[in-house]
Amino acid sequence: MVICILLRQFFLTIPKDLDEAAKIDGASSVRIFWNVILPLAKPALATVAIFSFIEHWNEFIGPLIFLNSPDKYTVSIGLRHFTASPFESDEPREAILMAASLIVALPPLILFFVAQKYFVQGIVTTGLKG
Repeated sequence: MVICILLRQFFLTIPKDLDEAAKIDGASSVRIFWNVILPLAKPALATVAIFSFIEHWNEFIGPLIFLNSPDKYTVSIGLRHFTASPFESDEPREAILMAASLIVALPPLILFFVAQKYFVQGIVTTGLKG
């Protein structure tokens, strides 16, 4: 729901003058979308992709309801299963749990740093440049 609101608000900030100028130049609706609107929407779409990935990566309740095999657990359920399962090793459990937590947190963190430029642009862009 938040993703739809984010995209809606972004598309409302794009001025109608860009559409009208493209229509005057003879562009069809598909060409206007493809060559005018979509390049402006790349930062917003990147922001939505980051939010969507993080939301699905951290999802816990949905997979917990539907999955019944430990082989198919998602990372968040696997981490919870790891904390609740019996432990037979002599090593401290907290160290292994923190290492697993770091491994679970790395992909969203890496994705954010790779797409940080687009993420920041998607939040502050108003649709006009210059």
